[in-house]
Amino acid sequence: MNIITTTAKKEIIHCKTTGDIRKLSAKLFRSAEDKSKNSIFLICGELLEQHEWALGVIAFDFAHRMKDRYDENTFDIFESWLEKYVRGWGECDDLCVHALGELVRQKPELVSRMVAWTGREKFWMRRASAVGLLVSIRRNDYKEINPLQISDLLMRDEHYLVLKGYGWMLKEFASKEPEHVFNYLMKNKTVMPRIAFRYAMQTMDTDKKRILMQ
Repeated sequence: MNIITTTAKKEIIHCKTTGDIRKLSAKLFRSAEDKSKNSIFLICGELLEQHEWALGVIAFDFAHRMKDRYDENTFDIFESWLEKYVRGWGECDDLCVHALGELVRQKPELVSRMVAWTGREKFWMRRASAVGLLVSIRRNDYKEINPLQISDLLMRDEHYLVLKGYGWMLKEFASKEPEHVFNYLMKNKTVMPRIAFRYAMQTMDTDKKRILMQ
């Protein structure tokens, strides 16, 4: 099921940015004759198996385009991709702030399965447990989840990209619930690593920042 033709390979070579790859991905998706979920996810897996950056961007973009057909089993697929193919923060975020994040927004009960990721050995799995909530927070669909549960579990993580990840999640949450996050930061300011703390307070107003930094 080779959707990456010789012509497409030549186009990929000339792509300079992720945006360029996404434009090409949109064209390739339109050209796919079979757009059933099984077929598209099979293509995604084949692209990811090649472990090439551009093909990974296309695979995750294809997966996001199937968002109207997600179900509970889709989580197993995305989790397997995180485990088998993701090897850094960029790939992690690409999957989490689009396809995985949208799945969790639609089915917030799946967050309970992400909690287990906070204890995983690979740092990108731990980062994914926080970054995977960004879509829900940004779309105001976070009432059925508890983002602070994730940050509690990642509070003193040893990897700076995990700290940045949950700090980013808290920053987005603060834009929706400033008082709630402010109180959380005040409670944890003596134990939260500086890198996460500073990320989390970025959207706070000047007075709150001043109080937090005292």
